[in-house]
Amino acid sequence: MFRSFAVSAATALALASPLAAQSGGFGEDLDDEGRAALRAEIRDYLMAHPEVIFEAVAEFERRNVEQQADMDATLVEINADDIFDDGYSWVGGNPDGDITLVEFMDYRCSFCRRAFPQMMDFAESDGNVRLVVKEFPILGPESETMSRFAVAVHQLGGDETYFAAHERLMSWEGEVRDSALGGLASELGLDAEAVLERMDTAAVSEIISSNRALAQRLQISGTPSFVMGTADGNAEMLRGFLPAEELHNLASQLRG
Repeated sequence: MFRSFAVSAATALALASPLAAQSGGFGEDLDDEGRAALRAEIRDYLMAHPEVIFEAVAEFERRNVEQQADMDATLVEINADDIFDDGYSWVGGNPDGDITLVEFMDYRCSFCRRAFPQMMDFAESDGNVRLVVKEFPILGPESETMSRFAVAVHQLGGDETYFAAHERLMSWEGEVRDSALGGLASELGLDAEAVLERMDTAAVSEIISSNRALAQRLQISGTPSFVMGTADGNAEMLRGFLPAEELHNLASQLRG
C-alpha cells in the first residue's frame, strides 16, 4: 500500500505544476518565466506540505470506489433476473426470505471455503435470508470437474442432495478422481454411473457457461463474489470474503 501511495504521490508531484498552470484558466496568461515561477512555488508548497498529495490520492480512490459502486448497482439492476431467479441454481436458507444472498464460488478457492461457514451462520442466525449458489469454476480443471459433479448431483438429486454434496466438496482434500466422486454420489444415495455420465452433458455445460457469461456481464473475475438484494430491488455487489458480521450489517442497511 505504501508503494502505491508513493508512486501516486510522485506522479502527482510531477504533474501538479504543469496541470495547475494549464487548467481552469489558472496561470494561462503567464509568460514562460511566470509559469516557471508558479511551478516552483507549487513544488515548494507540496514539498512543505506532502500530506496534501496523500489527501488527494485518498480522495481519488474514494471517487473510484463510488463510481464502481454506481456501476455495480447498474449491472445488478440490468441482470437481476439472471442473478436472483435463474431457475436452475440451488436455493437454500429461507426461500421466502426478504434478503437474497447470491454467491459466485469455486470449490478450490480457499477464500470460498472460509466464506462458506460465515455465509451459513449469517443465514441461520438471521432466519430471513434466501441463499443462491452460482457454480463458477475458474481455478483450473479440478474446479471444473467439481462444479460439473455438483450440477449433475443437483439435476439428478435436487436441492437437499446438492447441498450435502456442496458441503463435502467445500472441504475436499486431495485429487479429484472419478472413483472418489462416484463414491460420494453413492453415499448421497444416487446412481454413481448416472452422475458421472451426466457431468459431461450439454445440460451441465449450459449452466456453467451461463454462470460464466453472467459473471462476465457483472465484471466478476474472482471468487468468492456476492450479490445481496431485497425484493424491492435494493441491492449491492460484494467482491471478496466477508465475515458474517459484515453480512448482517449490509442486510440491515438494505432493509433500511
